[in-house]
Amino acid sequence: MYRIWLIFDPRRIMIATAAFLFTLALLIHFILLSTERFNWLEEDAPAAATASAEVAPLPESKA
Repeated sequence: MYRIWLIFDPRRIMIATAAFLFTLALLIHFILLSTERFNWLEEDAPAAATASAEVAPLPESKA
């Protein structure tokens, strides 16, 4: 396994891996923002959040 690092420079590999993962994370976030369900930046999103808040109240405890 050590011979691989004699061929490849570890600094370049680590920088390339970090750049790839950062680009992948940005791509995933922009794909999610383009969907209607996971877009948290549009103005319609608070209306969806309030709909889930309309839940029946808990019964009062008699303790």
